[in-house]
Amino acid sequence: MQITYSRVIHLSHVIDEYIPQWPGDPPVKFTTMAEIPDDGYYLRGFALGEHSATHINAPNSFFTDGVGIDKYPAESLVVSAIVIDISQVAADNSDYTLTIADILAWEEAYGEIASGSIVLLYTGWQHKWGDKQAFFNQDAGGVMHFPGFSSYATEFLLNQRQIAGVGIDTHGVDSGQDTSFATNRLVLAKSGIVLENLTNLDQLPPKGTTLAIAVLRLRGGSGSPLGVLAFVP
Repeated sequence: MQITYSRVIHLSHVIDEYIPQWPGDPPVKFTTMAEIPDDGYYLRGFALGEHSATHINAPNSFFTDGVGIDKYPAESLVVSAIVIDISQVAADNSDYTLTIADILAWEEAYGEIASGSIVLLYTGWQHKWGDKQAFFNQDAGGVMHFPGFSSYATEFLLNQRQIAGVGIDTHGVDSGQDTSFATNRLVLAKSGIVLENLTNLDQLPPKGTTLAIAVLRLRGGSGSPLGVLAFVP
């Protein structure tokens, strides 16, 4: 694959102790281990969950016989990306999920999605990152309300377009109400790519971008915080 680009964009959020965290996930912690005045250099230790911040999910996060994140081949982590924008409809309906009709409308404008692409869903949720309450949008019963992929759209993309994976700017490729994690399961059953908590998706064109996905090769990891770079033509 040759990458021709005019600019490079971070698709990963900055990590600090205040990022939105999925209920039950371990807190983000930084511990100063060395200071320049005393030690001649500055060093911190850090701890965070495998599915914290901008991250990738691995098959073993849902399947006991699934591989860990350390088993993803390097070539699978450099991938062409297309972006479907549902931000306007999601602004009016926080429970909106991508439909097959949305995909076909995108293809009418930009051409059929190429095999091996990753489909990124821009919902506008990246702009809520600094407000945990708005980002998770939980109701009085604790149910989250944020947009995602429908299982029908995911099955279409996997089976009819042979995509490499999916990504989104919310905390889950599945909508907040989908406690079955259908899209995660469908994609990870094929050892595909699942990216969550992306940002700057509004800076990408609908097609033509290449992603470089830098995982932490945690042995047996159920996922990994990420550095994701977008090479924009």
